[in-house]
Amino acid sequence: MKNGKSFLASEEDNYDVYPLKLRLSVLRETNSLGVRICKKDNAGERFRRACKIFTVESELFRVWDFSGQTNLFFTNEKNKFLKDSQRQSDHDLCYASIQIVLDLQIYGLSDSMKCKDGKKDESVANSSSGPSLMMNGSAGNMNSNFVRASSGEAGSLGLTGLQNLGNTCFMNSSLQCLAHTPKLVDYFLGDYGREINHDNQLGMDGEIALAFGDLLRKLWAPGAAPVAPRLFKSKLARFAPQFSGYNQHDSQELLAFLLDGLHEDLNRVKCKPYIEAKDGDDRPDREVADEYWRNHLARNDSIIVDVCQGQYKSTLVCPLCRKVSVTFDPFMYLSLPLPSTTMRTMTLTLLNTNGNTAPSPYTITVPKHGKCEDLIKALGSACSLGADETLLVAEIYNNRIIRYLEESADSLSLIRDDDRLVAYRLSKDTGQVPLVVFMHQRSEEQYIHGKLTSSWKAFGIPLAARLCESVDGSDIYNLYLNLLSPFQIPAEDAIEDYDISKGTATEEVSGKEGAKSPAIGGDVSPSNVNGVDSPSDVELQFYLTDEKGIVKHSKLVMNEPVAVTGVSRLHVLVCWPETQIEHYDTGLLSSLPEVFKSGFYAKRPQESVSLYKCLEAFLQEEPLGPEDMWYCPGCKKHCQAIKKLDLWRLPEILVIHLKKFSYSRFSKNKLETYVDFPIDNFDLSPYIAQSNGMSCNRYMLYAVSNHYGSMGGGHYTAFVHHGGDQWYDFDDSHVHPISQEKIKSSAAYVLFYRRVIEV
Repeated sequence: MKNGKSFLASEEDNYDVYPLKLRLSVLRETNSLGVRICKKDNAGERFRRACKIFTVESELFRVWDFSGQTNLFFTNEKNKFLKDSQRQSDHDLCYASIQIVLDLQIYGLSDSMKCKDGKKDESVANSSSGPSLMMNGSAGNMNSNFVRASSGEAGSLGLTGLQNLGNTCFMNSSLQCLAHTPKLVDYFLGDYGREINHDNQLGMDGEIALAFGDLLRKLWAPGAAPVAPRLFKSKLARFAPQFSGYNQHDSQELLAFLLDGLHEDLNRVKCKPYIEAKDGDDRPDREVADEYWRNHLARNDSIIVDVCQGQYKSTLVCPLCRKVSVTFDPFMYLSLPLPSTTMRTMTLTLLNTNGNTAPSPYTITVPKHGKCEDLIKALGSACSLGADETLLVAEIYNNRIIRYLEESADSLSLIRDDDRLVAYRLSKDTGQVPLVVFMHQRSEEQYIHGKLTSSWKAFGIPLAARLCESVDGSDIYNLYLNLLSPFQIPAEDAIEDYDISKGTATEEVSGKEGAKSPAIGGDVSPSNVNGVDSPSDVELQFYLTDEKGIVKHSKLVMNEPVAVTGVSRLHVLVCWPETQIEHYDTGLLSSLPEVFKSGFYAKRPQESVSLYKCLEAFLQEEPLGPEDMWYCPGCKKHCQAIKKLDLWRLPEILVIHLKKFSYSRFSKNKLETYVDFPIDNFDLSPYIAQSNGMSCNRYMLYAVSNHYGSMGGGHYTAFVHHGGDQWYDFDDSHVHPISQEKIKSSAAYVLFYRRVIEV
């Protein structure tokens, strides 16, 4: 060894310690591979070996020395080779060895390289990345820059699994996808240590980059057994405590942290300048976009930026003053919503106020971040609302109305899935006509301390209807009877409904056969009605009350006027005796479904959606949520601006995250939607706001991170394209081939694409 340390080598491991560095290149292609040879070998034999690898005739072949010491090292022109005697000065660096070791850089080769007999050379590994250049260090560092492969092992390079340390499949899945990203492999198999930024306060002193690089080299070592990523896991837990321990986590969250951490550790910018963002000021988009990108590169310059970062255009429009703000922001990956997650299914109960139909539940679909006007519009269309009608939506809790959804601009995000909503179908208010809201109580008897006592308990859905300008107790009674008619239980011995105050059948309920009428307390004795014996058992008591139905203000009396002037809503509490309850379907009166009921074991039909539809949902115009208000410089206040995104600059490696997990304050959910994503030709040309000189906007898939199972658990795997047209399934420590037909599944969670290079 040059440093004076001892070196021991067995007879089975007689490799050169300081091999000669060569690069063999094909001029008609941009492929390259690294080769290690013994300096005492015959140059002509090595030259013919190179010809065999590249399957070209020797007369057309040249080998150049990139060390700068000589120009032409091997040539067959006129059968002239550079003689070994010209390089005698280097013999003191060699050991007597006749064993040939050929080291190949896996991503420098073409899939089509074959020997003349039509078979692939055993020492040549296939590449799935296409052309790329290897980033090597000096000749003295070559031992760390190449992967040593013996004959027959090169084809298996990179097909090494990762041991599961305990719920670390999420980490293994993301690592395998990154470990097969072409430019990153070349970079971390090269001399990347010189780019580690130890001064970046946002970085981790290069520890994450070193741990990742060390792990990647182990994965690409020939003949390697499954690797236990303990060192990387410990570094990860140190700098990202959320991933400490052995709980299951999200592979995309790990991927986002790792990409950002690698970028900061390898940021070539040592001192970040302060740059103040400027407004577009009606300048051309291309000029503003280039300015934003230059400012970004002035502070962020790494292999991650080179390969994985793109740029999109963000447009915000104030709904009040129409102020337009345009910015161009970088992105590391695209998080695409599934179209089913941009909409929301809601169930409401429609109550007619004409007494003709029973309550009917309606299930409608509205924008997830929409407004109450979207809800009313969708429900009105579903129930065929007339031009002279309107809907009043209210939330019911504990048999009373706790709020009205009257503000059309209120966000639907304020409505929870377990809320219960009703919509009252009313005639449009042409004047100051008050609304009467009926709440119900029933008498219940129970024993307390051995003594029989009675009390009042609320039940049923509040009923509502419009009043006339002047009403009395009998008008309110008859209106209540009309609203109750859909809940009556038909009986053979029933008689016509009876208007006590006037002694005639009311117009509202006339013609309804087989219905028993409750009686109302008043001047007329109810014992003469319907042949009921005991007045105390049948009387319905009506009281003016508060909006909660707790306080009884005054009892309504027949033929006495009720003051409604200046009142927008009149609250009436109706107290039912137990004998009248049996004549009405209280189950129907009390039944009210939740806004959204998700069965834990319910099997839904699998949805299917195109990846292009997901992209369109991501790029479509939408209002900001109430928790993400924008400060408008024109209005000088926060508002729910209209946001629109457009793709502007695409990276070489495009990572797409499918938002299958939805989190809210009250629930967690996973969508099992099948996303049909392209494998060979993902064309983004129609979605680019401007061409920007990009030669190609087509991509091909090379890796997929999958999630199987339910929310908060399940299992992660990775599919990786490796060599030719072969795909492999990386399931922790197990690696096996898989057909391309099985790549597409509802388990796909994160997609990795690389740009297609057009020749």
